[in-house]
Amino acid sequence: MSKAFEFCLPTAAKVVPAGPDWIHEIRYDGYRLRVERKGRDVRLLTKNGHNRTDRFPWIVEAALKNREQQFVIDGEAAVLGVDGVSDFNALHSRRHDGEVQLYAFDILALGGEDLRQLPLTMRKTNLSRLLRGRPDGIFIAPFEGGEIGPDLFKAACGMGLEGLVSKRRDRRCGAGRSKDWIKLKNRTHLAMTREC
Repeated sequence: MSKAFEFCLPTAAKVVPAGPDWIHEIRYDGYRLRVERKGRDVRLLTKNGHNRTDRFPWIVEAALKNREQQFVIDGEAAVLGVDGVSDFNALHSRRHDGEVQLYAFDILALGGEDLRQLPLTMRKTNLSRLLRGRPDGIFIAPFEGGEIGPDLFKAACGMGLEGLVSKRRDRRCGAGRSKDWIKLKNRTHLAMTREC
């Protein structure tokens, strides 16, 4: 299943897009991860092709508890601090592997059906339905639409968060680098000094 699905990667930008065609998501400081479930088999794959299934048991458990037997979810694996902010050092240390959760922001397949050709807003609706009322371990990353982007980025930077990803609401999910996904980094965040 994993060969059929590739990550859509955001393009770096310096200006937050505004307007009704965009939605905006807070960036979580973690590892990009794709969760693939087929029956009782769950695999967690990084954008570099590493299998992290044995490393993040809470995500696997949450995937297996879902009523749906087959899906592919895209998100960010992260450890939350007591303040609700993702803590990359805790994630990277490996001492908190059992606490790692997935902030899901896209769904690529559901029930054996490939959803990548659908607009992002429809994929998010499907993701919301899949995860509604589900146990902790996998949850939906919140997002805001339209003109709020620049203000949201400013607020994220003020809170010490990593930044923002803005996405075209009407676009399909393609493999590789995309100008339909724009990432903006908080220049004062620790992630700016890391190579990953």
